[in-house]
Amino acid sequence: MRKFGKILIMKSNGYKKYLKRIKRDNILVFATQIIIVISFIVIWQILADKRIIDTFLTSSPAKVYSTIIDLIKAGNFWNHIFTTVYEIIISFILGNFIGIFVASILWFNKFLARVFEPFLTILNSLPKVALGPLIIIWAGANIKSIILMSLLISAIISIINIYNSFKSTDINKIKIIKSMGGNKFQIYKNVILRDNYIKIIESFKINVSMCFVGVIMGELLVSKEGIGYLIMYGSQVFNMNFVITGVVLLVILTVILYYVINYIEKVSRK
Repeated sequence: MRKFGKILIMKSNGYKKYLKRIKRDNILVFATQIIIVISFIVIWQILADKRIIDTFLTSSPAKVYSTIIDLIKAGNFWNHIFTTVYEIIISFILGNFIGIFVASILWFNKFLARVFEPFLTILNSLPKVALGPLIIIWAGANIKSIILMSLLISAIISIINIYNSFKSTDINKIKIIKSMGGNKFQIYKNVILRDNYIKIIESFKINVSMCFVGVIMGELLVSKEGIGYLIMYGSQVFNMNFVITGVVLLVILTVILYYVINYIEKVSRK
């Protein structure tokens, strides 16, 4: 018994060391990422101050900061942020819902899957910006066009990814449920969804970036508010400070949403 107890203690100590090493590695990775970002900003500003780069074309961190302050003072900053975030959240929710719903239908009905799989591939490869003028005519020059543009990009990719995950489910698990007299809905509920839950969450990460692409493309075409509009306005008046500020804001929003989904994924794995 004493021997057994010593082994347990040794294993417990080894596991604690393992957890400490993982935690240390995570901190080191995060610290390195922060250093890279800070170094990029510092080098960018130094190059701008030394006039090695033309700030008319590339702006600078100081000018980006002053542009944000000016937008806040003018009362436009939070309006642009809220507009883009609202459009992204709506597109993200609808895109994921459509993705799971349509992928489930295709899994249940193999005939429909065989019929529509080529069409999904064709639609996915089609340049969505080419449909921009048609979308504006159909939905009008408003938020509906922006969300529709985003859904054309995000929903199709979501359907393809989730359906492929459903198809790759372990066939042995499905056979076990069938051998116990389970019907297709029970297989879907107890095997397909449970086995692919994490994969669905992982597909959300891809969907976030696709929603950003769709929303910004839509805002470049029709919006009068939002970060895409800020970028378009800056390019029209040749003010690169607005353009670069818009890009920086997009990066910050992307990072925030990425870590939110990453946190959800970690919680789901526990």
